[in-house]
Order: sequence, then structure tokens, then C-alpha cells
Amino acid sequence: MTAGYEPAGGGFSQYVRAMDWIVERGVEKIPAGVSFDQACFVEPVNTCLKGVKQIDPQPEDVVAILGQGPIGLIFTMMLARAGSKIVATDTMTGRRKLSLEFGASEAFDPRDEDFERTVRSMTEGRGADLVIVAASAKGIVEQAVKCSRPGAKILLFAQTSHQERVDLSGADICMGERMLCGSYSASIDVQTEAAELVFSGALPVERLISHRYTLNHINEGIDRALHPDEESLKIVVQPQRWKE
Repeated sequence: MTAGYEPAGGGFSQYVRAMDWIVERGVEKIPAGVSFDQACFVEPVNTCLKGVKQIDPQPEDVVAILGQGPIGLIFTMMLARAGSKIVATDTMTGRRKLSLEFGASEAFDPRDEDFERTVRSMTEGRGADLVIVAASAKGIVEQAVKCSRPGAKILLFAQTSHQERVDLSGADICMGERMLCGSYSASIDVQTEAAELVFSGALPVERLISHRYTLNHINEGIDRALHPDEESLKIVVQPQRWKE
């Protein structure tokens, strides 16, 4: 309701505040036939779409997407629609498999040396045109710079902790003329477009739901979301269902 930039009372509040301008410009009616489970993806799709517009992918760009959790997979879906060639990374086998189904050309464990070799071979040795950092892990931003070409755009999407530090060469940014971008939260300006991508089925977002919980099992759902494993992706709590 407040785009993430100020406290809004918490996600479990009895009441939330929606400013007039959000009500006027940011509310989208869920069409008949679209489930709440599908519709709840409008916000995460919005945040990804906002980031994609910032880096402006072009057809035939080689894009490295680091991290294939739900957000990384949404980025993969979007960049595939843009005609980009995608190389994805994730430590989990199942997520790498899904990235290939959603349009990635190649998928690697980020610790696999073949990842950077493949990016180089796809770009005649230059490096990725765009890199999206859709996960938070030690060394991941440094890897993004390393696998990118001079002049590349690198989008930091998961670096939301003030405790997280990166160690980059100033020359890699300055002399390499790389552009570091940050993107966070949703934008009212792309809300209608994001809703259409979700409601139309253009992005198969419901395939990202791995678990559904009733309201009385909400703590179990939160715990699973906090400790993702090979079986988990997007966790949905259905408040309309109190018990099984």
C-alpha cells in the first residue's frame, strides 16, 4: 500500500492504509475465471516488470539471471518473452530445470565453472549484455560483474539488507563502463501491464506455487518460506480456508 518505502502497519494488520492516488490508479479488478492464487502474483510481477523496464532488454541480448527462485523464474519468463538468450544459475536442481522450461537456454549451478565459460562462448568472449541478480549470497554481485561485458547493465534486485557488503573493483565499473542499477518494490505506472500479464496467462505464474496452506497452518507456511528447499517455491496462504 505504501510501495515498501515506509511502514504500513504490517501484512497481518486488521486495517491497511491505501492512499487516494493508489485507489484511483493502482486498483485492478480480478476478472472472472482468475483465481486469487493467480491474482496474488500481480505484485511480484509488477516489481520484476519495473526492473526489466529499467535495464531495457533487447532481442538477442545474452542475459545472465543469477538465482531461480520465484522472482528469478519470473524474470526468466519475462526475458524469454523479450527474445533474450538466457543463462540461469541456481544451486537447486529443480529450479534449474524449471528455468529451462520457462525459456532459459542454459542453466548451471553458480559454482560450476562451465557457467562463465558458456556465457563467454555465447558472446564471442565478451560476457553477458545484462545481468539480473535475483538472489542474495556471498560473492554473487562480484560474479555478476565478472560474467558481464564492458558496458553491461547489472540489476541488483535482491540486495535489500544494509548488512550485505560487496567488494568490487572500481575499474571494473569505471573503465568497464558497466552500469549498476537497483530496483525495489512495485510501481503504480506498470500496474495495469503487470495485471494483464498475470490475468491473461501470458506468464504461467501459478506453476510457481509449490505449497498452499490454510490459515490455521500459516506458521508452517512462513517457516517453509524462510527455509526453502528443493520442494518449495512460492508459498500461498489461503485465508478463506480456515482449516483443512
